[in-house]
Amino acid sequence: MAKIVCVLYDDPVDGYPKSYARDDIPKITKYPDGQTAPTPSAIDFQPGSLLGSVSGELGLRKYLEAAGHELVVTSDKDGANSKLDQELHDAEIVISQPFWPAYMTAERIAKAPKLKMIVTAGIGSDHTDLQAAIDRGVTVAEVTYCNSNSVAEHVVMQMLALVRNYIPSYNWVVKGGWNIADCVARSYDIEGMHVGTVAAGRIGLRVLRLLKPFDVQLHYLDRHRLPEAVEKELNLTHHTSLESLTKVCDVVTLNCPLHPETEHMINETTLKSFKRGAYLVNTARGKLCDRDAIVRALESGQLAGYAGDVWFPQPAPQDHPWRTMPYHGMTPHISGTSLSAQTRYAAGVREILECYFASKPIRDEYLIVQGGKLAGVGAHSYSAGNATGGSEEAAKFKR
Repeated sequence: MAKIVCVLYDDPVDGYPKSYARDDIPKITKYPDGQTAPTPSAIDFQPGSLLGSVSGELGLRKYLEAAGHELVVTSDKDGANSKLDQELHDAEIVISQPFWPAYMTAERIAKAPKLKMIVTAGIGSDHTDLQAAIDRGVTVAEVTYCNSNSVAEHVVMQMLALVRNYIPSYNWVVKGGWNIADCVARSYDIEGMHVGTVAAGRIGLRVLRLLKPFDVQLHYLDRHRLPEAVEKELNLTHHTSLESLTKVCDVVTLNCPLHPETEHMINETTLKSFKRGAYLVNTARGKLCDRDAIVRALESGQLAGYAGDVWFPQPAPQDHPWRTMPYHGMTPHISGTSLSAQTRYAAGVREILECYFASKPIRDEYLIVQGGKLAGVGAHSYSAGNATGGSEEAAKFKR
Protein backbone atom coordinates (compact mmCIF):
# COMPACT_ATOMS: atom_id res chain seq x y z
CA MET A 1 0.00 0.00 0.00
CA ALA A 2 1.21 3.48 -0.87
CA LYS A 3 0.17 6.75 0.72
CA ILE A 4 -0.55 9.53 -1.75
CA VAL A 5 -0.92 13.11 -0.51
CA CYS A 6 -2.77 15.34 -2.94
CA VAL A 7 -2.80 19.13 -2.44
CA LEU A 8 -5.64 20.88 -4.29
CA TYR A 9 -7.31 24.28 -4.12
CA ASP A 10 -10.49 24.88 -2.13
CA ASP A 11 -13.98 24.26 -3.46
CA PRO A 12 -16.03 27.24 -4.69
CA VAL A 13 -17.30 29.50 -1.91
CA ASP A 14 -20.88 28.39 -2.69
CA GLY A 15 -19.97 24.71 -2.57
CA TYR A 16 -18.97 22.07 -5.08
CA PRO A 17 -20.97 22.47 -8.31
CA LYS A 18 -24.13 20.42 -8.77
CA SER A 19 -24.36 21.45 -12.42
CA TYR A 20 -22.21 23.19 -15.02
CA ALA A 21 -22.64 25.90 -17.66
CA ARG A 22 -22.09 23.36 -20.44
CA ASP A 23 -23.07 19.72 -20.85
CA ASP A 24 -19.85 18.58 -22.51
CA ILE A 25 -16.41 19.61 -23.73
CA PRO A 26 -14.58 18.86 -26.98
CA LYS A 27 -12.58 15.64 -26.88
CA ILE A 28 -8.89 16.28 -27.51
CA THR A 29 -6.89 13.17 -28.39
CA LYS A 30 -3.73 14.66 -29.91
CA TYR A 31 -1.71 17.87 -29.57
CA PRO A 32 -0.32 19.97 -32.45
CA ASP A 33 3.11 18.28 -32.38
CA GLY A 34 1.53 14.81 -32.60
CA GLN A 35 1.90 13.90 -28.92
CA THR A 36 -1.16 12.03 -27.71
CA ALA A 37 -3.28 13.33 -24.89
CA PRO A 38 -3.13 11.28 -21.66
CA THR A 39 -4.03 7.62 -22.11
CA PRO A 40 -4.86 6.05 -18.73
CA SER A 41 -6.59 2.68 -18.72
CA ALA A 42 -9.79 4.37 -17.48
CA ILE A 43 -11.08 7.50 -15.74
CA ASP A 44 -13.58 7.78 -12.90
CA PHE A 45 -14.91 11.25 -13.63
CA GLN A 46 -17.09 13.13 -16.08
CA PRO A 47 -14.99 15.21 -18.49
CA GLY A 48 -15.61 18.90 -17.88
CA SER A 49 -16.20 18.57 -14.15
CA LEU A 50 -14.31 20.46 -11.44
CA LEU A 51 -11.47 18.08 -10.62
CA GLY A 52 -8.80 20.49 -9.36
CA SER A 53 -10.53 21.40 -6.09
CA VAL A 54 -10.58 19.36 -2.91
CA SER A 55 -13.92 17.65 -3.59
CA GLY A 56 -12.88 16.83 -7.15
CA GLU A 57 -9.86 14.83 -5.90
CA LEU A 58 -8.50 14.69 -9.49
CA GLY A 59 -10.94 11.80 -9.90
CA LEU A 60 -8.41 9.52 -8.20
CA ARG A 61 -10.04 8.14 -5.04
CA LYS A 62 -11.96 5.21 -6.52
CA TYR A 63 -8.97 4.03 -8.54
CA LEU A 64 -6.44 4.35 -5.72
CA GLU A 65 -8.57 2.87 -2.94
CA ALA A 66 -9.64 -0.05 -5.12
CA ALA A 67 -5.94 -0.84 -5.50
CA GLY A 68 -5.42 -0.69 -1.72
CA HIS A 69 -3.69 2.69 -1.55
CA GLU A 70 -4.39 5.56 0.83
CA LEU A 71 -5.32 8.97 -0.61
CA VAL A 72 -5.15 12.12 1.53
CA VAL A 73 -6.54 15.28 -0.09
CA THR A 74 -6.08 18.72 1.46
CA SER A 75 -5.83 22.40 0.58
CA ASP A 76 -3.84 23.13 3.76
CA LYS A 77 -0.29 23.41 2.44
CA ASP A 78 1.50 26.33 4.09
CA GLY A 79 2.81 27.07 7.55
CA ALA A 80 4.69 25.06 10.15
CA ASN A 81 1.80 22.75 11.07
CA SER A 82 -0.03 22.44 7.76
CA LYS A 83 -1.86 19.24 6.89
CA LEU A 84 0.70 18.66 4.16
CA ASP A 85 3.55 18.75 6.66
CA GLN A 86 1.67 16.45 9.03
CA GLU A 87 1.28 13.82 6.32
CA LEU A 88 4.79 13.86 4.84
CA HIS A 89 6.41 11.42 7.28
CA ASP A 90 5.03 8.35 5.49
CA ALA A 91 4.01 9.76 2.11
CA GLU A 92 5.26 7.89 -0.97
CA ILE A 93 3.82 10.30 -3.55
CA VAL A 94 2.94 14.00 -3.34
CA ILE A 95 0.70 15.53 -6.01
CA SER A 96 -0.12 19.22 -6.39
CA GLN A 97 -0.91 21.82 -9.02
CA PRO A 98 0.96 24.99 -10.03
CA PHE A 99 -2.20 26.97 -9.21
CA TRP A 100 -2.06 25.96 -5.51
CA PRO A 101 1.43 24.49 -5.27
CA ALA A 102 2.78 22.27 -2.55
CA TYR A 103 6.23 23.86 -2.32
CA MET A 104 8.43 20.80 -1.99
CA THR A 105 11.51 22.41 -0.51
CA ALA A 106 14.64 20.56 0.53
CA GLU A 107 13.36 20.72 4.13
CA ARG A 108 10.08 19.08 3.20
CA ILE A 109 11.75 16.41 1.11
CA ALA A 110 13.97 15.64 4.12
CA LYS A 111 10.83 15.21 6.26
CA ALA A 112 9.55 12.53 3.86
CA PRO A 113 11.91 9.52 4.09
CA LYS A 114 9.51 7.30 2.11
CA LEU A 115 8.98 9.81 -0.70
CA LYS A 116 9.50 8.31 -4.15
CA MET A 117 7.69 10.66 -6.55
CA ILE A 118 6.41 14.24 -6.81
CA VAL A 119 3.79 14.85 -9.49
CA THR A 120 2.55 18.15 -10.93
CA ALA A 121 -1.08 17.98 -12.04
CA GLY A 122 -0.41 20.39 -14.86
CA ILE A 123 2.88 21.75 -16.21
CA GLY A 124 5.77 23.40 -14.40
CA SER A 125 7.71 21.76 -11.57
CA ASP A 126 9.57 24.78 -10.19
CA HIS A 127 7.63 24.51 -6.91
CA THR A 128 9.84 21.49 -6.24
CA ASP A 129 13.49 21.92 -5.27
CA LEU A 130 14.79 19.96 -8.25
CA GLN A 131 18.29 19.77 -6.84
CA ALA A 132 16.99 18.20 -3.63
CA ALA A 133 14.94 15.73 -5.67
CA ILE A 134 18.02 14.86 -7.73
CA ASP A 135 20.12 14.38 -4.59
CA ARG A 136 17.47 12.16 -2.97
CA GLY A 137 16.68 10.13 -6.09
CA VAL A 138 13.04 11.26 -6.07
CA THR A 139 11.21 11.14 -9.42
CA VAL A 140 9.55 14.39 -10.51
CA ALA A 141 6.89 14.26 -13.23
CA GLU A 142 4.36 16.60 -14.79
CA VAL A 143 1.63 16.27 -17.44
CA THR A 144 3.45 18.04 -20.25
CA TYR A 145 1.25 19.71 -22.90
CA CYS A 146 -2.02 18.96 -21.05
CA ASN A 147 -2.88 22.65 -20.66
CA SER A 148 -0.39 24.42 -22.93
CA ASN A 149 -3.06 25.50 -25.39
CA SER A 150 -5.26 26.64 -22.49
CA VAL A 151 -2.48 28.94 -21.30
CA ALA A 152 -1.84 30.24 -24.82
CA GLU A 153 -5.50 31.27 -25.16
CA HIS A 154 -5.21 33.14 -21.85
CA VAL A 155 -2.10 34.95 -23.11
CA VAL A 156 -3.85 36.24 -26.22
CA MET A 157 -6.92 37.23 -24.20
CA GLN A 158 -4.80 39.26 -21.78
CA MET A 159 -2.80 40.90 -24.56
CA LEU A 160 -6.01 42.16 -26.13
CA ALA A 161 -7.43 43.17 -22.75
CA LEU A 162 -4.37 45.36 -22.08
CA VAL A 163 -3.99 46.89 -25.52
CA ARG A 164 -7.72 47.60 -25.91
CA ASN A 165 -8.07 48.81 -22.29
CA TYR A 166 -10.87 46.30 -21.77
CA ILE A 167 -10.95 45.99 -17.97
CA PRO A 168 -11.33 49.73 -17.17
CA SER A 169 -13.96 50.00 -19.92
CA TYR A 170 -15.92 47.09 -18.45
CA ASN A 171 -15.72 48.71 -15.03
CA TRP A 172 -17.31 51.90 -16.39
CA VAL A 173 -20.31 49.83 -17.45
CA VAL A 174 -20.57 48.20 -14.02
CA LYS A 175 -20.42 51.65 -12.41
CA GLY A 176 -23.30 52.85 -14.61
CA GLY A 177 -21.20 55.14 -16.79
CA TRP A 178 -20.83 55.79 -20.50
CA ASN A 179 -17.38 57.35 -20.31
CA ILE A 180 -16.15 56.73 -23.82
CA ALA A 181 -13.24 59.18 -23.64
CA ASP A 182 -11.99 57.60 -20.41
CA CYS A 183 -12.23 54.16 -21.99
CA VAL A 184 -10.37 54.94 -25.20
CA ALA A 185 -7.70 57.27 -23.83
CA ARG A 186 -5.49 54.16 -23.35
CA SER A 187 -7.00 51.96 -26.08
CA TYR A 188 -5.10 50.91 -29.23
CA ASP A 189 -5.28 48.31 -31.99
CA ILE A 190 -2.88 45.39 -31.80
CA GLU A 191 -2.82 45.22 -35.60
CA GLY A 192 0.60 46.13 -36.91
CA MET A 193 2.31 45.90 -33.52
CA HIS A 194 5.49 43.91 -32.96
CA VAL A 195 4.79 41.04 -30.57
CA GLY A 196 7.50 38.79 -29.13
CA THR A 197 7.61 35.67 -27.01
CA VAL A 198 10.41 34.73 -24.65
CA ALA A 199 10.56 30.98 -25.42
CA ALA A 200 8.78 29.33 -28.30
CA GLY A 201 8.07 25.91 -26.89
CA ARG A 202 4.61 24.38 -26.69
CA ILE A 203 2.95 27.49 -25.24
CA GLY A 204 5.04 30.14 -26.96
CA LEU A 205 4.63 28.61 -30.43
CA ARG A 206 0.88 28.24 -29.90
CA VAL A 207 0.70 31.93 -28.95
CA LEU A 208 2.53 32.85 -32.15
CA ARG A 209 0.14 30.77 -34.25
CA LEU A 210 -2.93 32.28 -32.56
CA LEU A 211 -1.61 35.80 -33.14
CA LYS A 212 -0.76 35.44 -36.84
CA PRO A 213 -4.31 36.30 -38.06
CA PHE A 214 -4.12 39.63 -36.18
CA ASP A 215 -1.56 40.89 -38.74
CA VAL A 216 1.13 41.59 -36.17
CA GLN A 217 4.89 41.31 -36.64
CA LEU A 218 6.04 38.23 -34.73
CA HIS A 219 9.33 37.75 -32.87
CA TYR A 220 10.76 35.04 -30.62
CA LEU A 221 13.72 34.37 -28.33
CA ASP A 222 14.66 30.75 -27.72
CA ARG A 223 17.93 28.86 -27.32
CA HIS A 224 16.38 26.10 -29.47
CA ARG A 225 15.71 27.71 -32.84
CA LEU A 226 12.50 26.74 -34.60
CA PRO A 227 12.64 24.93 -37.95
CA GLU A 228 13.13 27.21 -40.94
CA ALA A 229 9.75 26.13 -42.34
CA VAL A 230 7.98 27.37 -39.20
CA GLU A 231 9.85 30.67 -39.26
CA LYS A 232 8.77 31.20 -42.87
CA GLU A 233 5.18 30.11 -42.22
CA LEU A 234 4.74 32.66 -39.42
CA ASN A 235 7.18 35.25 -40.79
CA LEU A 236 9.12 35.08 -37.52
CA THR A 237 12.14 37.10 -36.48
CA HIS A 238 14.49 35.10 -34.26
CA HIS A 239 16.44 36.87 -31.49
CA THR A 240 19.44 35.63 -29.54
CA SER A 241 19.17 38.03 -26.60
CA LEU A 242 16.43 39.47 -24.43
CA GLU A 243 17.55 43.01 -25.18
CA SER A 244 17.35 42.44 -28.93
CA LEU A 245 13.74 41.25 -28.58
CA THR A 246 12.45 43.81 -26.10
CA LYS A 247 13.85 46.90 -27.80
CA VAL A 248 11.67 46.29 -30.89
CA CYS A 249 8.52 44.73 -29.43
CA ASP A 250 5.34 46.55 -28.41
CA VAL A 251 4.06 43.46 -26.59
CA VAL A 252 6.20 40.83 -24.87
CA THR A 253 4.96 37.53 -23.46
CA LEU A 254 6.96 35.24 -21.16
CA ASN A 255 6.53 31.53 -21.86
CA CYS A 256 9.69 29.98 -20.41
CA PRO A 257 10.07 27.71 -17.37
CA LEU A 258 11.38 29.02 -14.06
CA HIS A 259 14.76 27.73 -12.94
CA PRO A 260 17.84 29.44 -11.49
CA GLU A 261 18.93 30.73 -14.90
CA THR A 262 15.61 32.50 -15.60
CA GLU A 263 14.72 33.73 -12.10
CA HIS A 264 14.18 37.54 -12.14
CA MET A 265 15.17 37.77 -15.81
CA ILE A 266 12.83 40.78 -16.02
CA ASN A 267 14.32 43.29 -13.60
CA GLU A 268 15.21 46.97 -13.18
CA THR A 269 18.04 46.66 -15.70
CA THR A 270 16.36 44.57 -18.39
CA LEU A 271 13.19 46.68 -18.25
CA LYS A 272 15.25 49.65 -19.46
CA SER A 273 15.65 47.94 -22.85
CA PHE A 274 11.87 47.69 -23.35
CA LYS A 275 10.18 50.21 -25.64
CA ARG A 276 8.48 52.87 -23.53
CA GLY A 277 4.81 51.96 -23.30
CA ALA A 278 5.29 48.26 -24.01
CA TYR A 279 2.92 45.66 -22.60
CA LEU A 280 4.16 42.59 -20.73
CA VAL A 281 2.12 39.40 -20.28
CA ASN A 282 3.42 36.68 -17.97
CA THR A 283 1.52 33.42 -17.60
CA ALA A 284 4.72 31.42 -17.08
CA ARG A 285 5.93 32.00 -13.51
CA GLY A 286 5.78 35.06 -11.29
CA LYS A 287 9.39 34.73 -10.19
CA LEU A 288 10.60 35.36 -13.74
CA CYS A 289 9.99 39.01 -12.85
CA ASP A 290 11.34 41.19 -10.08
CA ARG A 291 8.13 42.04 -8.27
CA ASP A 292 8.90 45.64 -7.33
CA ALA A 293 10.60 46.48 -10.62
CA ILE A 294 7.33 45.69 -12.41
CA VAL A 295 5.43 48.05 -10.11
CA ARG A 296 7.91 50.87 -10.70
CA ALA A 297 7.84 50.36 -14.48
CA LEU A 298 4.05 50.72 -14.51
CA GLU A 299 4.15 53.78 -12.27
CA SER A 300 6.79 55.47 -14.46
CA GLY A 301 5.14 54.59 -17.77
CA GLN A 302 8.00 52.42 -18.97
CA LEU A 303 5.37 49.67 -19.17
CA ALA A 304 1.87 50.62 -20.34
CA GLY A 305 0.40 47.46 -18.85
CA TYR A 306 1.19 44.16 -17.17
CA ALA A 307 -1.04 41.11 -17.11
CA GLY A 308 -0.75 37.47 -16.24
CA ASP A 309 -1.95 34.91 -13.76
CA VAL A 310 1.27 33.83 -12.06
CA TRP A 311 2.53 35.24 -8.78
CA PHE A 312 5.20 34.40 -6.24
CA PRO A 313 4.47 32.89 -3.87
CA GLN A 314 1.11 31.30 -4.61
CA PRO A 315 -1.37 32.07 -3.22
CA ALA A 316 -0.16 35.67 -3.22
CA PRO A 317 -0.34 37.47 0.14
CA GLN A 318 -3.16 40.01 0.31
CA ASP A 319 -0.62 42.85 0.51
CA HIS A 320 1.16 41.75 -2.68
CA PRO A 321 1.73 44.99 -4.66
CA TRP A 322 0.61 43.43 -7.93
CA ARG A 323 -2.93 43.47 -6.58
CA THR A 324 -2.99 47.28 -6.47
CA MET A 325 -0.41 48.47 -9.04
CA PRO A 326 -1.73 50.62 -11.92
CA TYR A 327 -2.66 49.34 -15.40
CA HIS A 328 -2.63 45.66 -14.56
CA GLY A 329 -4.84 42.81 -15.71
CA MET A 330 -3.90 40.14 -13.19
CA THR A 331 -5.99 37.08 -12.38
CA PRO A 332 -5.39 34.25 -9.91
CA HIS A 333 -3.42 31.39 -11.49
CA ILE A 334 -6.22 30.04 -13.68
CA SER A 335 -4.97 29.94 -17.26
CA GLY A 336 -4.11 26.24 -17.17
CA THR A 337 -6.95 25.01 -15.00
CA SER A 338 -10.00 25.54 -17.18
CA LEU A 339 -12.45 22.68 -16.89
CA SER A 340 -11.24 21.51 -20.31
CA ALA A 341 -7.62 21.42 -19.12
CA GLN A 342 -8.53 19.68 -15.86
CA THR A 343 -9.91 16.74 -17.80
CA ARG A 344 -6.52 16.24 -19.43
CA TYR A 345 -4.27 16.84 -16.43
CA ALA A 346 -6.36 14.59 -14.17
CA ALA A 347 -6.16 11.84 -16.77
CA GLY A 348 -2.43 12.45 -17.10
CA VAL A 349 -1.87 12.10 -13.35
CA ARG A 350 -3.69 8.78 -13.42
CA GLU A 351 -1.55 7.64 -16.37
CA ILE A 352 1.61 8.51 -14.43
CA LEU A 353 0.36 6.65 -11.34
CA GLU A 354 -0.63 3.59 -13.38
CA CYS A 355 2.87 3.44 -14.86
CA TYR A 356 4.50 3.94 -11.46
CA PHE A 357 2.53 1.20 -9.70
CA ALA A 358 3.00 -1.23 -12.61
CA SER A 359 6.75 -0.47 -12.75
CA LYS A 360 6.35 0.62 -16.35
CA PRO A 361 8.27 3.56 -17.85
CA ILE A 362 6.65 6.96 -17.48
CA ARG A 363 6.59 8.84 -20.79
CA ASP A 364 9.71 10.89 -21.45
CA GLU A 365 7.42 13.87 -22.11
CA TYR A 366 6.27 13.70 -18.49
CA LEU A 367 9.64 13.20 -16.77
CA ILE A 368 11.49 16.10 -15.14
CA VAL A 369 13.81 14.24 -12.73
CA GLN A 370 14.52 10.52 -12.55
CA GLY A 371 17.42 8.40 -11.38
CA GLY A 372 19.22 11.28 -9.71
CA LYS A 373 19.35 13.59 -12.75
CA LEU A 374 17.25 15.76 -15.02
CA ALA A 375 15.39 13.49 -17.42
CA GLY A 376 12.99 13.55 -20.34
CA VAL A 377 11.50 16.98 -20.97
CA GLY A 378 13.25 18.18 -17.81
CA ALA A 379 16.66 17.76 -19.41
CA HIS A 380 15.49 19.92 -22.32
CA SER A 381 13.73 22.67 -20.37
CA TYR A 382 15.21 22.96 -16.86
CA SER A 383 18.54 23.41 -15.16
CA ALA A 384 19.42 21.77 -11.86
CA GLY A 385 19.03 23.89 -8.76
CA ASN A 386 16.34 25.39 -6.57
CA ALA A 387 13.78 28.12 -7.30
CA THR A 388 11.61 27.68 -4.19
CA GLY A 389 13.39 30.27 -2.01
CA GLY A 390 10.86 32.62 -0.40
CA SER A 391 7.93 30.24 -0.80
CA GLU A 392 7.25 30.39 2.94
CA GLU A 393 5.63 33.79 2.24
CA ALA A 394 2.60 31.87 0.95
CA ALA A 395 1.64 31.33 4.58
CA LYS A 396 0.78 35.04 4.76
CA PHE A 397 -2.24 34.54 2.50
CA LYS A 398 -5.46 34.88 4.50
CA ARG A 399 -8.61 33.34 3.11
